[in-house]
Amino acid sequence: MNVLNVEPGAGLPLWHAALVWAPALLAAVAAVWASATAVRPSAAWRVAEGVCLAVMAAAVASLGAVLLGAVPAGGAAGFGVRADRVGALVMVLVALVGWVIVRYSHTYLLGERKQAHYLRWLMATLAAVQVVLATDHILVLALAWTATSLTLHHLLTFFNERPAAVVAAHKKFIVARLADLCMGLATVLLWLAYGTPSIQAMLAKAAAAQGALPASVQVAVVLLACTAVLKCAQLPFHGWLIQVMEAPTPVSALLHAGVVNLGGFVLLRFAPLVSDVPAAQVLLVVVGAATAVLAALVMTTRISIKVMLAWSTCAQMGFMLMQCGLGAWDMALLHLLAHSLYKAHAFLGAGGAVRRAQVAQLAGAPAGAGLAASAAGALVGLGLVAAALALWGAWLPGMAASPAMWVLAGIVALAVVPLVGSPAGQGPALWLRQCAGAVAVVMAYLGLHALLGGWLGTPVAQPPAALWMGVAAAFAALFVLQAALAAAPRGALALRLYPWFYGGLFLDEKFNSLAFAIWAPPSPTAHSAAMASLPVVAPVASPLTTFPARPEAAALSSIAPGAQP
Repeated sequence: MNVLNVEPGAGLPLWHAALVWAPALLAAVAAVWASATAVRPSAAWRVAEGVCLAVMAAAVASLGAVLLGAVPAGGAAGFGVRADRVGALVMVLVALVGWVIVRYSHTYLLGERKQAHYLRWLMATLAAVQVVLATDHILVLALAWTATSLTLHHLLTFFNERPAAVVAAHKKFIVARLADLCMGLATVLLWLAYGTPSIQAMLAKAAAAQGALPASVQVAVVLLACTAVLKCAQLPFHGWLIQVMEAPTPVSALLHAGVVNLGGFVLLRFAPLVSDVPAAQVLLVVVGAATAVLAALVMTTRISIKVMLAWSTCAQMGFMLMQCGLGAWDMALLHLLAHSLYKAHAFLGAGGAVRRAQVAQLAGAPAGAGLAASAAGALVGLGLVAAALALWGAWLPGMAASPAMWVLAGIVALAVVPLVGSPAGQGPALWLRQCAGAVAVVMAYLGLHALLGGWLGTPVAQPPAALWMGVAAAFAALFVLQAALAAAPRGALALRLYPWFYGGLFLDEKFNSLAFAIWAPPSPTAHSAAMASLPVVAPVASPLTTFPARPEAAALSSIAPGAQP
């Protein structure tokens, strides 16, 4: 009996299916090995690092097979797994990030008594993520996604004597269970509607059907969108993502660079269905755009590097979900890949960022060029970027006929323009180099969009005009507001908005009062009472100094893929 209800070898040869299954199986073996009581920590770390290299080799081999045309452009399924271009790319990404995090963790946790506990759950989390990427069975996908959350919970509570760590992990646990409920209902509805648990078969039947999707399928797709919103920490369910910084730094890197991106990956898996359900598109665009704009504004008030990066992740996930809602699937995949690589580097290098910021403060800030000169330089930079945008966009297949794609490209252009600055403040030569760099970023972004769009074969969607017009208005308002704050960082507007932005619009407090009334967090273990009795002095930032002189650079850079916050 075939438990997965997928015919063996249905379009996917056994050797390729073995390559797709290998990363998850190898990571699971390493997790079991780390659980053995007789294994020394040093030996367990060596095995884990070796397994991560083997996982990467298998993922690269699977991607190579896909690149060489071993499977059709739409993917192939067999032996319970699905091989396609999106899954192969993301599998290599997860393997690379996992290997880096394991190596970093080995040094980070030297001398820690709970190394075996950490390594066991780290490898179990990586195994669960790889199952999500590999499986063709929708029930296995739902269960593996739930397992990813449960195994990660043990890492988030690694310092379970810290009250803040326990409370933040409990908040994530509540949100994740709501998401699991949505995913479970979507799984049942899709299975019943198409009579098969195979994702490949579902998409094939949906493509062959004529007319609108059945009502049950549309409800299921909306539930999938709700699951992605919850799993990607969108407002107002974002608080746990900001507050899990009590976990070890490599855990933060794993969460922000890999686990939180799974919502975007699952939407990419079901892209043909999502594109045919307007209600799901509206939900993704509205929630994603609102989160991206508000999180970008809140980020400008943060003085902690890791907390700023957490708000940046919240904004990035919102932007990625918004791209999915607009039907820009290749741009969403590019955003997922770029954000994962950058955020892993940013978290693992957070200590160096703090030291560089301290050196910059000791050196003193350079004299500003003045509002008029900065505005003139930004206008010139905008003109250069707009010219590059028009030139490149005219060559891209399908982009000229898609207003939504032009809106997304314009947002990226606005994100890099503030980085240009003014020639009066830095010299003509440096300013010209920065202008050239801004143009190069836009050209590279659009070039990668053209490359991925042609390779993936994703059609350019035509979302309702109200959606892309609303997105354009939201990000134009963000740019104008940031420019106003830059012009008067100590003005009445900045002083009025600062308490709201610094408090994250107080959405998390409202969520806490509701969630904890239903399910109170557990008490921390060990010496939490002694720790709670110690006085805590939290740094309070001044509203006169927190808004940067050029806040639009910090806020908008959290939106553009690959840009540094």
